[in-house]
Amino acid sequence: MTAIRTGLGWDNHRIADGRPLILGGITVPCEFGLDGHSDADILLHALTDALLGALALGDIGMHFPDTDPQWKGASSDRFIAHAAGLVKEGGWTIANVDSTVILQRPKLKDFREPIRANIARLLGLELDQVSVKFKTAEKVGPVGEGQSAEAQAVVTLFQ
Repeated sequence: MTAIRTGLGWDNHRIADGRPLILGGITVPCEFGLDGHSDADILLHALTDALLGALALGDIGMHFPDTDPQWKGASSDRFIAHAAGLVKEGGWTIANVDSTVILQRPKLKDFREPIRANIARLLGLELDQVSVKFKTAEKVGPVGEGQSAEAQAVVTLFQ
């Protein structure tokens, strides 16, 4: 019998001037970025949480606390690599990942394939196992008003 687990991840960061906008490990040219202790890559943070959640191993803050100076400015590649390593150590395989970035602007459609390819590379997956969608918040709430950005992710593991 095949065992299956699903994990859900979510992240939210404030918009900040003077920082790079990094999504899925790809720098998106923009006049603003996201505020955070690390590189504030909401997409990789949500994916990391989804992987950890599927394993019932807590969340990103438990593994990489923002009170620890060693993670100041850290690349989120390190976080997702850690979670992917735990998946492998537990004898699990990632079936697929599905994610959504919610950001009012800039338009991200031209960055979909580079982001998908980078996530696939980071997780050792084929491109058709990685879904990345982009949405606006229709000018509603903090995201829609350009104050913050969010990402959501779901992963499916099997053993």
